[in-house]
Amino acid sequence: MTTTAAAVWGRTEQQDFRSRVRGCLLGAAVGDAVGAGVHERTLKEIRAEHGEAGLAEPPDGTLPVTAATQMSLFTLDGLIRAHVRRDTGVWHPPSDVHRAHLRWAATQRDWGPDERRRDNGWLGRQEWLYARRRPARACLTGLGDERLGTLDQPKNPDAEDSGALARSAPLGLLVGWEPQLVCQLAVECAAQTHGAPAATLAAGALAVTVHGVARGASVEAAAGTALGLLAARPGHEPVTEALTRALAAVREGVPDADRVTALGAGEDRAEGQLAAAVYCALVGEDVRHGLRLAVNHDGPSAVTAAVTGALLGAQHGETALPPAWLAALEGRATLLELSDDFAMELTQSSTLHTPTWHTRYPTS
Repeated sequence: MTTTAAAVWGRTEQQDFRSRVRGCLLGAAVGDAVGAGVHERTLKEIRAEHGEAGLAEPPDGTLPVTAATQMSLFTLDGLIRAHVRRDTGVWHPPSDVHRAHLRWAATQRDWGPDERRRDNGWLGRQEWLYARRRPARACLTGLGDERLGTLDQPKNPDAEDSGALARSAPLGLLVGWEPQLVCQLAVECAAQTHGAPAATLAAGALAVTVHGVARGASVEAAAGTALGLLAARPGHEPVTEALTRALAAVREGVPDADRVTALGAGEDRAEGQLAAAVYCALVGEDVRHGLRLAVNHDGPSAVTAAVTGALLGAQHGETALPPAWLAALEGRATLLELSDDFAMELTQSSTLHTPTWHTRYPTS
């Protein structure tokens, strides 16, 4: 797989990139955790418990994440290992991401880290990740064996839900790649568990949108790039129609729960969740407002808010995220450490690949 030439990273560029990486991963996790608290409730039920404005602030105490955040962590781990493997001259990022997701699958069935597994690296030894947090069925079945799903032979070819969507956001942080390569990587990785065209292409569209935002574009411009790249792909119509509606809805009036639901947040389909999240990111007055819109509706709130948080975090950086929400977030130390490792790998790999680093991110 060919990428663009390595960028020259000055100190300011490195700091900006690290902030966007942190923002993307932490924003997605915060959205995931806050949305998880009302994930299976209707808007009527949410308002009955929290008032007419819905859930405005998460409850006191720890905010536990779901499988979407777990898988995003392992996605980033796989990308780091792919870049480490590039030193060998033989690399295939979809395979590295697949192996990372297989390590995630082990956390869903094992009691804790297996010290005999030399490929676990430091992330696979984080005990808090060994918990089943509402994973999509297709993620479990798709990773139930070691066969790599491909676009020609995808796993779960009828799976149209959003299980592969949120975990695809970190792929957009490969800012040195061209957008079409980011899209290709995302659809290939989605096909490892969700083979329906709408599911794979929604993952590609999200990755390209995050990619554009992480490079400094607006969410609207980045989504426009995604639309352009999807147009030539078979089966793109449900995704491009949903995204087009989301962009148009920005100019149709004051944002509210009905509009978010109408864009597709009310059911667990990848293209609808993507469209609703892009809309929330576009119309949110700030990160907090965007996440509140993404949480308060009838559908799977954790997914909508996770994707919204990834977009807003990549756009504004981690300092724009609600600090009280971050303080309560489960696994925040792990999220920060992995984000910083990824940022260092992409910006300083020439001096980073030491024996210590290869122990953290083994490639064999």
